[in-house]
Amino acid sequence: MLTKKQKELLLFIKERLDRDGVPPSYDEMREALDLASKSGIHRLITALEERGFIRRLPHRARALEILRMPDGSVEAGAAREKGFKPNVIEGGGAYIDRGASSIDVPILGKIAAGTPIEAIQHETDRIAVSPDMMGDGEHYVLEIEGDSMVEAGILNGDFAVIRRCDTAQTGEIVVALVDDQEATLKRLRKKGDSIALEAANPAYETRIFGPDRVRVQGRLVSLLRRYN
Repeated sequence: MLTKKQKELLLFIKERLDRDGVPPSYDEMREALDLASKSGIHRLITALEERGFIRRLPHRARALEILRMPDGSVEAGAAREKGFKPNVIEGGGAYIDRGASSIDVPILGKIAAGTPIEAIQHETDRIAVSPDMMGDGEHYVLEIEGDSMVEAGILNGDFAVIRRCDTAQTGEIVVALVDDQEATLKRLRKKGDSIALEAANPAYETRIFGPDRVRVQGRLVSLLRRYN
């Protein structure tokens, strides 16, 4: 069952795809649904994707494909894939396209460069990132909160571009999930069977955990900074 706004957005996307062959921009969706900001559109898109009505094409910026409609009809995108099953995504990412001038990468919330905060799960917005600032694989962006990594040049309010991975070399700066509850950005050090999460600020102590308490969620590849 779709909400009224979810259905309105799905019908608007289908109308534009049928008419123009390309999906509407996020600004056009926002205006069509009379929403105050694009963040509302991002939430609706995520809800439609989780319910298997649409999907975002990872190698093309802003590209959407309709898989089915509320009346049960299957669209061409789903028909091309035998046995397609909706993919419930919590914290999706974007893949690099070397031919594009920029890639819309999802912002999955804030990450603590200080005291760990709650684990990041859902997309809150998107930001354009140059392919030159990313490597191969899937990427996402986190907003930095705190000052524990200032000596590594990572400041409060920066946007960290993260390559999704579950392993890292000692000395790399990673998104670490502690006890499956708290996420933090720290330099990872392996000490025997223990894992140390090391700050780049002498005001913060290095935290040491057993290997079963820390999971790597990604590795820092670049930073974005806004100057007001």
